[in-house]
Amino acid sequence: MNYHKTLEKIAEYALEYFDVQDDKTFAYHNKKHTQNVVDHTTEIANHYQVSPHDLFIVCAAAWFHDLGYIVDRDHHETQSALIAENFLRSKDVGETDIKAIKSCIMATKMPQKPVSLLEKIICDADLYHLGTDDFSKKNKLLLKEYNNLNNPPMDKLDWQKKSIVFLEAHQYHTDYCQQLLNDGQQKNIEMLKSKVESAVEKATSPEAKTEEDIVLADASADHPKTKKNKDKIFEDKPDKGIETMFRISSSNHQRLSDMADKKAHIMITVNSIILSALISLVLRRLNEYEYLLVPTIILLSVSVAAMTFSILSTRPSIPNGVFTKDDVDQKKVNLLFFGNFYKMGLEDYTYGMLKMMDDREFLYGSLIKDVYSQGVVLGKKYRLLRIAYSVFMFGLIVSVFAFIIAVSFFSPRHIV
Repeated sequence: MNYHKTLEKIAEYALEYFDVQDDKTFAYHNKKHTQNVVDHTTEIANHYQVSPHDLFIVCAAAWFHDLGYIVDRDHHETQSALIAENFLRSKDVGETDIKAIKSCIMATKMPQKPVSLLEKIICDADLYHLGTDDFSKKNKLLLKEYNNLNNPPMDKLDWQKKSIVFLEAHQYHTDYCQQLLNDGQQKNIEMLKSKVESAVEKATSPEAKTEEDIVLADASADHPKTKKNKDKIFEDKPDKGIETMFRISSSNHQRLSDMADKKAHIMITVNSIILSALISLVLRRLNEYEYLLVPTIILLSVSVAAMTFSILSTRPSIPNGVFTKDDVDQKKVNLLFFGNFYKMGLEDYTYGMLKMMDDREFLYGSLIKDVYSQGVVLGKKYRLLRIAYSVFMFGLIVSVFAFIIAVSFFSPRHIV
């Protein structure tokens, strides 16, 4: 099945469905929300480098996940799964894939209880906005939609209290979203609590004598205009972004390093098996099969070379583990890497760490060095791994041809 083309047909169907069923009552659960969920699903899935098949499953689920909202908002996941099943069967999608897509859709039902990685991805994509700066805007759209569908409507203060409870109970399921959005979600919780406290304090104070005063106070909480508040926002925001960037970069490097180690382990294991087979089965009987000497030597050489490069890619390189106070004072040492301090005493290490934490330039400089060093190590690992895999691939081809030639032209049976 062509996953890309099928996904395009699903997207066309979903967008046309929203256009035909265009209902202004749904201020939040609409075409724009679905497109955002698909975009975030793709972002998270690409981070985990899922296969094309799994990307199709989770993105298809994202397109369908809220189509049933117009049919039955109380059981919209079930309705969405049914719509997905009917459409996918009409496009000859396999039953296994249909079941997986429906499972992803049903995983978005509150409270979310995803099991597989794909289910976790779509759940986090569906509530991605809880940890972003768009939260306030989208929360207002949700309140508008709720009041459009319910009577009596809910006032803003009660909705904010309800939102606080929801946010505090929510947690992201993928480590990618936890690292990227947890800080933003906590910031949104604090922002809502501040608004609620301001509104309650204003409402209960002697000065708040009219309803208009309460409304104005709430509006003021929504749009802080003092220079102090603005400065605080712009002071905090870059630090959060920088810290998130460093966390994600370090996590990505660690994940890529683990992948490299696994690839090296595969190469070492495969070539160990080949070497064991050659030594135990072929070398002992080369006096009987002299015509196989050359291809055997070629294959042995290939296996040894591939194993050597694979081992080199995982071979650790550790610095001397010592630094001086001058290194700390001049900001030359990276105390975030164990190789630079493992031979030092606790007192010296504590001195360096306190010095670094007190100096923003030193701290961020160390983080930059740490990320850079990880990248350099990764580059070396993957370069050696590429050589190992290239040697193994081309060497195996040459070895096979050598065995074929030896058997075809130099075996005693052929000579006779």
